[in-house]
Amino acid sequence: MKTQRLLHLQKTQALSFNSVKQINIVKAIYFISAICLYSCSTGTGKPAPPPPASLPVISIESGDETIYQEYPASIEASANIEIRPQVAGILERIYIDEGAKVTKGQALFKINDRPYQEQLNQAKANVLSAKAALESAALEVEKKTRLVNSKVLTDFQLKTAISARNAAQANVQLTISAVEAAKINVGYTLIRATSDGYIGRLQKKQGSLVSPADVEPLTALSDVKDLHVYFSLGENDFIAFKNNTAGSNLQQKLNNLPPISLVLSDQSTYDQTGKIDMVDGQFDKNTGAITLRATFRNPEGILRNGNTGRVRLQKKYNKTLLVPQMATLEMQDKIFVYTVNKENKVVQQPITIIGKSGSNYLVGTGVKEGDRIVYKGIDLLQDGQQITPQAVAKDSIN
Repeated sequence: MKTQRLLHLQKTQALSFNSVKQINIVKAIYFISAICLYSCSTGTGKPAPPPPASLPVISIESGDETIYQEYPASIEASANIEIRPQVAGILERIYIDEGAKVTKGQALFKINDRPYQEQLNQAKANVLSAKAALESAALEVEKKTRLVNSKVLTDFQLKTAISARNAAQANVQLTISAVEAAKINVGYTLIRATSDGYIGRLQKKQGSLVSPADVEPLTALSDVKDLHVYFSLGENDFIAFKNNTAGSNLQQKLNNLPPISLVLSDQSTYDQTGKIDMVDGQFDKNTGAITLRATFRNPEGILRNGNTGRVRLQKKYNKTLLVPQMATLEMQDKIFVYTVNKENKVVQQPITIIGKSGSNYLVGTGVKEGDRIVYKGIDLLQDGQQITPQAVAKDSIN
């Protein structure tokens, strides 16, 4: 019985060994067949290279473009006047309110004038006294002239009398001048607007003691009929302005500049255009920029001294090269495009940008009109890679 079981176990193991052997033989046959088929399909045993990438390609064109550049600006009134007292005294009356619109000559403040009226009265009295002294001196000269003619007195005594009369005459002029000075001081007690404009904050209240030595003015008066808008250009921008604007001198160039726009802080465009009418005499050595001034009309008084905004300058380029921004790649602060040569191989080419118009760059150097560049799909391109160019319709170029 044990012998039969042993024989049965040996037969089962033999059958299992044969089955495994057969399976391994089948796997080997399949593996060899796969190698043969792969070798036959490639011929050399190496994988076939992928076909060249098919990418859209455009030709660079030139055209006339007008671009707009914006520069931060500060807005100042054409006249921003500090109103200060010219005599000391108690501020007796305030005729205006903060923010009021005033006209030239309108009364603004009244300083108590009683001390200055008394000074005026005293000066007038001094005039009368000086004139009386002059009359007395003149009579003395007349008397001594007769005595000299009668040879009673010497010429020396007459000359002394004439000198005293001349001194009295000069004293009359001094007292008259004192009267005029007193009148001026009385006039200074009523402070008037020196121009049309708008009143600022009132720094002193009624009853305050004011003086010409005060640190703060009584108020400020802004004439905002015309606004002066100041902005700065860098050296390169200023050189481009001079080179691209017609005129043989700076004033002619300013006259030939087109009107400019003012963009306010809320991004709205001011409804009046301005004109650049001044260029500073020198560059700021700290910033390397030069200040320009544009004048804007402000008939409704909407803008005030101290507003901020940006000036928008118009700049024209004739026959400039246009490259879509989509066709460019920026690396290490440089802009590149991939040009396509006759063999349809791409070459990474740096370009210089001189402006921006919509979705296009305005190009100065690096490419020329008629050059072909890859329009899309440049992120994974490598220098020297061959591609299959695809034509792009002009209407589809953004």
